[in-house]
Amino acid sequence: MYSFVNIMEGMKKQKMSKKAYKGETLRGRKKKRIRKILNVLLFFCIMLVVFFSLCVWYVYSKLSKVNYVKLENIEVNEGIVEQLKGYRNVVLFGVDARANTYDGTRSDCIIIVSINQDTNDVKLTSIYRDTYVFIDGYGYDKITHAYAYGGPQLAINTINKNFDLNITEFVAVNFDAVIDIVDAVGGLDIDVKSDEIANMNECISMIDNDLGYGYTPRIKHTGLQNLSGKQTLAYSRIRYTEGGDYKRSERMRSVLSIGYAKIKKLNASKLNNLVDILLPKVYTNISTSEIMSLLPTATKYNVILSIGWPYEVQGITLDKWYAVPVTLEDNVERLHKELFDTEDYEVSNKVKECSEGICKRTGYR
Repeated sequence: MYSFVNIMEGMKKQKMSKKAYKGETLRGRKKKRIRKILNVLLFFCIMLVVFFSLCVWYVYSKLSKVNYVKLENIEVNEGIVEQLKGYRNVVLFGVDARANTYDGTRSDCIIIVSINQDTNDVKLTSIYRDTYVFIDGYGYDKITHAYAYGGPQLAINTINKNFDLNITEFVAVNFDAVIDIVDAVGGLDIDVKSDEIANMNECISMIDNDLGYGYTPRIKHTGLQNLSGKQTLAYSRIRYTEGGDYKRSERMRSVLSIGYAKIKKLNASKLNNLVDILLPKVYTNISTSEIMSLLPTATKYNVILSIGWPYEVQGITLDKWYAVPVTLEDNVERLHKELFDTEDYEVSNKVKECSEGICKRTGYR
Protein backbone atom coordinates (compact mmCIF):
# COMPACT_ATOMS: atom_id res chain seq x y z
CA MET A 1 0.00 0.00 0.00
CA TYR A 2 1.06 3.47 -0.81
CA SER A 3 1.65 5.69 2.09
CA PHE A 4 0.13 9.14 2.35
CA VAL A 5 3.47 10.61 1.33
CA ASN A 6 3.57 8.49 -1.80
CA ILE A 7 0.07 9.58 -2.73
CA MET A 8 0.90 13.24 -2.31
CA GLU A 9 4.07 12.95 -4.40
CA GLY A 10 2.09 11.18 -7.13
CA MET A 11 -0.49 13.94 -7.20
CA LYS A 12 2.28 16.54 -7.34
CA LYS A 13 3.95 14.81 -10.29
CA GLN A 14 0.60 14.55 -12.05
CA LYS A 15 -0.01 18.29 -11.70
CA MET A 16 3.49 19.02 -12.98
CA SER A 17 3.01 16.75 -15.99
CA LYS A 18 -0.31 18.46 -16.80
CA LYS A 19 1.35 21.88 -16.70
CA ALA A 20 4.19 20.63 -18.90
CA TYR A 21 1.70 19.15 -21.34
CA LYS A 22 -0.32 22.35 -21.35
CA GLY A 23 2.86 24.41 -22.01
CA GLU A 24 3.91 22.08 -24.82
CA THR A 25 0.41 22.36 -26.32
CA LEU A 26 0.54 26.18 -26.30
CA ARG A 27 3.99 26.19 -27.88
CA GLY A 28 2.77 23.72 -30.47
CA ARG A 29 -0.22 25.91 -31.32
CA LYS A 30 2.01 28.98 -31.67
CA LYS A 31 4.34 27.07 -34.00
CA LYS A 32 1.37 25.95 -36.10
CA ARG A 33 0.07 29.54 -36.37
CA ILE A 34 3.53 30.77 -37.35
CA ARG A 35 3.79 28.00 -39.96
CA LYS A 36 0.38 28.99 -41.36
CA ILE A 37 1.37 32.65 -41.56
CA LEU A 38 4.66 31.75 -43.24
CA ASN A 39 2.85 29.49 -45.70
CA VAL A 40 0.39 32.28 -46.56
CA LEU A 41 3.26 34.75 -47.05
CA LEU A 42 5.14 32.24 -49.17
CA PHE A 43 2.01 31.68 -51.28
CA PHE A 44 1.58 35.42 -51.88
CA CYS A 45 5.28 35.79 -52.72
CA ILE A 46 4.99 32.98 -55.24
CA MET A 47 1.85 34.55 -56.72
CA LEU A 48 3.60 37.93 -57.01
CA VAL A 49 6.56 36.33 -58.77
CA VAL A 50 4.22 34.47 -61.13
CA PHE A 51 2.19 37.65 -61.80
CA PHE A 52 5.33 39.73 -62.40
CA SER A 53 6.76 37.02 -64.68
CA LEU A 54 3.52 36.92 -66.67
CA CYS A 55 3.55 40.73 -67.00
CA VAL A 56 7.15 40.70 -68.22
CA TRP A 57 6.40 37.84 -70.61
CA TYR A 58 3.33 39.67 -71.89
CA VAL A 59 5.22 42.91 -72.51
CA TYR A 60 8.16 41.13 -74.13
CA SER A 61 5.79 39.09 -76.31
CA LYS A 62 4.30 42.37 -77.53
CA LEU A 63 7.67 44.01 -78.08
CA SER A 64 8.97 40.97 -79.96
CA LYS A 65 6.66 42.01 -82.80
CA VAL A 66 8.78 45.10 -83.46
CA ASN A 67 10.99 44.93 -86.55
CA TYR A 68 14.39 45.44 -84.93
CA VAL A 69 17.16 46.80 -87.16
CA LYS A 70 20.75 46.70 -85.94
CA LEU A 71 22.90 49.66 -87.00
CA GLU A 72 26.66 49.12 -86.91
CA ASN A 73 28.37 52.46 -87.56
CA ILE A 74 26.50 55.43 -86.15
CA GLU A 75 28.89 58.38 -86.09
CA VAL A 76 28.59 60.78 -83.16
CA ASN A 77 31.08 63.48 -82.16
CA GLU A 78 32.12 62.77 -78.56
CA GLY A 79 32.21 66.47 -77.78
CA ILE A 80 28.59 66.77 -78.91
CA VAL A 81 27.60 63.81 -76.71
CA GLU A 82 29.04 65.61 -73.68
CA GLN A 83 27.36 68.90 -74.57
CA LEU A 84 23.95 67.28 -75.02
CA LYS A 85 24.10 65.19 -71.88
CA GLY A 86 20.63 64.98 -70.37
CA TYR A 87 18.85 65.02 -73.74
CA ARG A 88 17.67 61.95 -75.59
CA ASN A 89 17.30 62.70 -79.29
CA VAL A 90 15.43 60.19 -81.44
CA VAL A 91 14.66 60.65 -85.13
CA LEU A 92 11.31 59.63 -86.60
CA PHE A 93 11.30 58.76 -90.29
CA GLY A 94 8.09 58.63 -92.30
CA VAL A 95 9.14 56.85 -95.46
CA ASP A 96 7.54 57.22 -98.88
CA ALA A 97 6.46 53.59 -99.12
CA ARG A 98 3.42 51.35 -99.05
CA ALA A 99 2.72 48.01 -97.37
CA ASN A 100 5.78 46.67 -95.51
CA THR A 101 8.46 48.28 -97.65
CA TYR A 102 11.24 50.27 -96.00
CA ASP A 103 14.31 49.74 -98.19
CA GLY A 104 15.41 52.16 -100.92
CA THR A 105 12.74 54.71 -100.07
CA ARG A 106 12.96 58.42 -99.34
CA SER A 107 12.18 59.79 -95.90
CA ASP A 108 9.57 62.43 -96.71
CA CYS A 109 9.01 62.98 -93.00
CA ILE A 110 12.02 63.62 -90.75
CA ILE A 111 11.17 64.68 -87.19
CA ILE A 112 13.75 65.00 -84.43
CA VAL A 113 12.17 64.18 -81.08
CA SER A 114 14.24 65.85 -78.34
CA ILE A 115 13.46 64.63 -74.83
CA ASN A 116 14.71 66.52 -71.78
CA GLN A 117 15.28 63.60 -69.42
CA ASP A 118 15.13 65.80 -66.33
CA THR A 119 11.79 67.49 -67.09
CA ASN A 120 10.18 65.06 -69.61
CA ASP A 121 9.59 68.04 -71.91
CA VAL A 122 9.59 67.14 -75.60
CA LYS A 123 10.45 69.35 -78.57
CA LEU A 124 9.64 68.34 -82.16
CA THR A 125 11.71 69.58 -85.07
CA SER A 126 10.84 68.80 -88.70
CA ILE A 127 13.72 68.85 -91.16
CA TYR A 128 12.35 69.88 -94.55
CA ARG A 129 12.79 67.02 -97.02
CA ASP A 130 14.45 69.18 -99.71
CA THR A 131 17.05 70.69 -97.37
CA TYR A 132 20.46 70.94 -99.08
CA VAL A 133 23.06 69.12 -96.96
CA PHE A 134 26.24 67.07 -97.30
CA ILE A 135 25.75 63.28 -97.53
CA ASP A 136 28.83 61.06 -97.12
CA GLY A 137 29.63 59.27 -100.38
CA TYR A 138 27.09 61.28 -102.38
CA GLY A 139 28.10 64.90 -101.91
CA TYR A 140 25.57 67.72 -101.55
CA ASP A 141 21.97 66.64 -102.03
CA LYS A 142 18.47 66.69 -100.54
CA ILE A 143 18.37 65.23 -97.05
CA THR A 144 15.39 63.04 -98.00
CA HIS A 145 17.71 61.07 -100.31
CA ALA A 146 20.04 59.99 -97.50
CA TYR A 147 17.54 57.34 -96.36
CA ALA A 148 17.10 56.10 -99.93
CA TYR A 149 20.88 55.88 -100.46
CA GLY A 150 21.81 54.18 -97.21
CA GLY A 151 18.79 53.56 -95.03
CA PRO A 152 18.48 54.85 -91.47
CA GLN A 153 22.21 54.57 -90.78
CA LEU A 154 23.27 57.03 -93.50
CA ALA A 155 20.28 59.25 -92.72
CA ILE A 156 21.24 59.46 -89.01
CA ASN A 157 24.91 60.08 -89.79
CA THR A 158 23.89 62.85 -92.19
CA ILE A 159 21.77 64.55 -89.52
CA ASN A 160 24.48 64.24 -86.87
CA LYS A 161 27.21 65.68 -89.12
CA ASN A 162 25.21 68.57 -90.52
CA PHE A 163 23.43 69.56 -87.29
CA ASP A 164 25.86 68.64 -84.47
CA LEU A 165 23.49 66.12 -82.92
CA ASN A 166 23.96 62.94 -80.88
CA ILE A 167 21.24 60.76 -82.46
CA THR A 168 21.77 57.01 -82.25
CA GLU A 169 18.13 55.84 -82.26
CA PHE A 170 15.43 55.92 -84.91
CA VAL A 171 11.85 54.85 -85.51
CA ALA A 172 10.49 54.42 -89.04
CA VAL A 173 6.90 54.03 -90.20
CA ASN A 174 5.37 53.94 -93.67
CA PHE A 175 2.01 54.98 -95.19
CA ASP A 176 0.31 51.75 -94.24
CA ALA A 177 1.34 52.11 -90.60
CA VAL A 178 -0.01 55.66 -90.32
CA ILE A 179 -3.42 54.57 -91.63
CA ASP A 180 -3.76 51.63 -89.25
CA ILE A 181 -2.49 53.53 -86.21
CA VAL A 182 -4.94 56.42 -86.69
CA ASP A 183 -7.85 54.03 -87.25
CA ALA A 184 -6.88 52.08 -84.13
CA VAL A 185 -7.27 55.19 -81.94
CA GLY A 186 -10.63 56.08 -83.48
CA GLY A 187 -9.40 58.75 -85.89
CA LEU A 188 -7.98 62.19 -85.15
CA ASP A 189 -9.82 65.48 -84.69
CA ILE A 190 -8.22 67.91 -87.14
CA ASP A 191 -9.17 71.42 -88.23
CA VAL A 192 -9.34 71.35 -92.05
CA LYS A 193 -8.87 74.65 -93.91
CA SER A 194 -10.67 75.63 -97.12
CA ASP A 195 -7.52 75.50 -99.29
CA GLU A 196 -6.77 71.96 -98.07
CA ILE A 197 -9.99 70.21 -99.11
CA ALA A 198 -9.34 69.81 -102.86
CA ASN A 199 -5.75 68.70 -102.28
CA MET A 200 -6.81 66.24 -99.58
CA ASN A 201 -9.47 64.66 -101.81
CA GLU A 202 -7.00 64.31 -104.67
CA CYS A 203 -4.53 62.66 -102.32
CA ILE A 204 -7.27 60.37 -100.94
CA SER A 205 -7.98 59.17 -104.51
CA MET A 206 -4.29 58.38 -104.99
CA ILE A 207 -4.18 56.46 -101.69
CA ASP A 208 -7.27 54.47 -102.65
CA ASN A 209 -5.66 53.51 -105.95
CA ASP A 210 -2.18 52.79 -104.55
CA LEU A 211 -3.16 50.82 -101.46
CA GLY A 212 -6.30 49.16 -102.81
CA TYR A 213 -8.30 49.69 -99.62
CA GLY A 214 -11.50 50.59 -101.41
CA TYR A 215 -13.40 53.86 -101.47
CA THR A 216 -12.68 56.48 -98.81
CA PRO A 217 -15.22 59.25 -98.08
CA ARG A 218 -14.08 62.61 -99.38
CA ILE A 219 -13.78 65.75 -97.28
CA LYS A 220 -16.82 67.99 -97.83
CA HIS A 221 -16.49 70.86 -95.37
CA THR A 222 -13.99 72.89 -93.40
CA GLY A 223 -13.54 72.98 -89.65
CA LEU A 224 -12.71 70.55 -86.86
CA GLN A 225 -13.67 67.00 -87.84
CA ASN A 226 -12.73 63.42 -87.09
CA LEU A 227 -10.50 62.07 -89.86
CA SER A 228 -9.96 58.39 -90.58
CA GLY A 229 -6.54 56.86 -91.15
CA LYS A 230 -6.50 57.46 -94.91
CA GLN A 231 -7.96 60.95 -94.56
CA THR A 232 -5.29 61.80 -91.97
CA LEU A 233 -2.54 60.44 -94.22
CA ALA A 234 -3.87 62.59 -97.06
CA TYR A 235 -3.93 65.62 -94.76
CA SER A 236 -0.31 65.09 -93.70
CA ARG A 237 0.94 64.57 -97.27
CA ILE A 238 -0.53 67.51 -99.17
CA ARG A 239 1.99 70.25 -100.04
CA TYR A 240 0.40 72.20 -102.89
CA THR A 241 -1.13 74.84 -100.67
CA GLU A 242 0.34 78.09 -99.39
CA GLY A 243 3.53 77.24 -97.51
CA GLY A 244 4.32 74.19 -99.65
CA ASP A 245 6.51 71.57 -98.00
CA TYR A 246 7.03 73.78 -94.93
CA LYS A 247 3.31 73.71 -94.22
CA ARG A 248 3.23 69.96 -94.88
CA SER A 249 5.92 69.42 -92.24
CA GLU A 250 3.81 71.45 -89.83
CA ARG A 251 0.81 69.19 -90.55
CA MET A 252 2.94 66.11 -89.90
CA ARG A 253 4.02 67.43 -86.50
CA SER A 254 0.41 68.33 -85.72
CA VAL A 255 -0.74 64.79 -86.53
CA LEU A 256 2.02 63.38 -84.30
CA SER A 257 1.10 65.64 -81.38
CA ILE A 258 -2.66 65.08 -81.67
CA GLY A 259 -2.14 61.32 -82.02
CA TYR A 260 0.14 61.13 -78.98
CA ALA A 261 -2.31 63.15 -76.86
CA LYS A 262 -5.10 60.73 -77.81
CA ILE A 263 -3.00 57.62 -77.15
CA LYS A 264 -2.30 58.86 -73.60
CA LYS A 265 -6.07 58.76 -72.90
CA LEU A 266 -6.79 55.26 -74.26
CA ASN A 267 -8.14 52.62 -71.90
CA ALA A 268 -6.27 49.33 -71.42
CA SER A 269 -8.31 47.42 -74.02
CA LYS A 270 -7.87 50.00 -76.78
CA LEU A 271 -4.21 50.50 -75.92
CA ASN A 272 -3.64 46.76 -76.17
CA ASN A 273 -5.31 46.74 -79.60
CA LEU A 274 -3.15 49.67 -80.73
CA VAL A 275 0.03 47.93 -79.59
CA ASP A 276 -0.89 44.80 -81.56
CA ILE A 277 -1.41 46.91 -84.68
CA LEU A 278 1.45 49.36 -84.22
CA LEU A 279 4.44 47.26 -83.21
CA PRO A 280 4.63 44.93 -86.25
CA LYS A 281 4.66 48.02 -88.48
CA VAL A 282 7.52 49.80 -86.69
CA TYR A 283 11.16 49.58 -87.75
CA THR A 284 13.63 50.67 -85.08
CA ASN A 285 17.05 50.04 -83.56
CA ILE A 286 15.74 50.71 -80.05
CA SER A 287 16.12 47.45 -78.15
CA THR A 288 13.35 45.73 -76.22
CA SER A 289 15.07 46.55 -72.92
CA GLU A 290 15.31 50.22 -73.89
CA ILE A 291 11.64 50.34 -74.84
CA MET A 292 10.83 48.72 -71.49
CA SER A 293 12.80 51.43 -69.69
CA LEU A 294 10.83 54.15 -71.52
CA LEU A 295 7.37 52.76 -70.74
CA PRO A 296 7.05 54.06 -67.13
CA THR A 297 7.60 57.68 -68.23
CA ALA A 298 6.11 57.61 -71.73
CA THR A 299 2.75 59.03 -70.64
CA LYS A 300 4.46 61.82 -68.70
CA TYR A 301 6.05 63.43 -71.74
CA ASN A 302 4.72 66.86 -72.71
CA VAL A 303 5.25 68.37 -76.15
CA ILE A 304 6.16 72.01 -75.50
CA LEU A 305 7.60 73.04 -78.88
CA SER A 306 6.95 72.18 -82.54
CA ILE A 307 9.11 73.83 -85.20
CA GLY A 308 10.36 73.42 -88.76
CA TRP A 309 14.01 73.61 -89.83
CA PRO A 310 15.88 75.42 -91.42
CA TYR A 311 14.65 78.74 -90.01
CA GLU A 312 16.11 80.79 -92.85
CA VAL A 313 15.96 79.12 -96.26
CA GLN A 314 16.25 80.04 -99.93
CA GLY A 315 15.11 77.95 -102.88
CA ILE A 316 17.49 77.24 -105.75
CA THR A 317 17.39 75.13 -108.89
CA LEU A 318 20.65 73.37 -109.75
CA ASP A 319 20.26 69.90 -111.21
CA LYS A 320 16.94 69.92 -109.26
CA TRP A 321 15.20 72.19 -106.78
CA TYR A 322 16.72 72.48 -103.28
CA ALA A 323 15.90 74.30 -100.06
CA VAL A 324 19.15 75.95 -99.00
CA PRO A 325 19.76 76.80 -95.32
CA VAL A 326 21.12 80.35 -95.15
CA THR A 327 23.49 79.63 -93.71
CA LEU A 328 23.79 76.09 -92.36
CA GLU A 329 26.07 77.36 -89.59
CA ASP A 330 23.65 80.09 -88.49
CA ASN A 331 20.66 77.74 -88.59
CA VAL A 332 22.45 75.08 -86.51
CA GLU A 333 23.45 77.65 -83.89
CA ARG A 334 19.85 78.78 -83.58
CA LEU A 335 18.62 75.17 -83.44
CA HIS A 336 20.85 74.38 -80.46
CA LYS A 337 19.73 77.53 -78.69
CA GLU A 338 16.06 76.62 -79.16
CA LEU A 339 16.25 72.89 -78.41
CA PHE A 340 18.93 72.77 -75.72
CA ASP A 341 18.95 76.30 -74.29
CA THR A 342 22.57 76.80 -75.39
CA GLU A 343 22.92 80.57 -75.65
CA ASP A 344 26.47 80.86 -77.01
CA TYR A 345 26.72 77.66 -79.04
CA GLU A 346 29.59 77.42 -81.52
CA VAL A 347 29.19 74.81 -84.26
CA SER A 348 31.78 72.12 -84.89
CA ASN A 349 34.40 72.34 -87.62
CA LYS A 350 32.47 69.72 -89.59
CA VAL A 351 29.34 71.90 -89.68
CA LYS A 352 31.46 74.91 -90.66
CA GLU A 353 32.95 72.86 -93.50
CA CYS A 354 29.53 71.70 -94.72
CA SER A 355 28.17 75.23 -94.42
CA GLU A 356 31.00 76.70 -96.48
CA GLY A 357 30.52 74.01 -99.12
CA ILE A 358 26.83 74.92 -99.44
CA CYS A 359 27.68 78.63 -99.71
CA LYS A 360 30.16 78.00 -102.53
CA ARG A 361 27.70 75.86 -104.51
CA THR A 362 24.70 78.12 -104.14
CA GLY A 363 26.10 81.60 -103.61
CA TYR A 364 23.82 82.11 -100.61
CA ARG A 365 25.56 83.59 -97.57
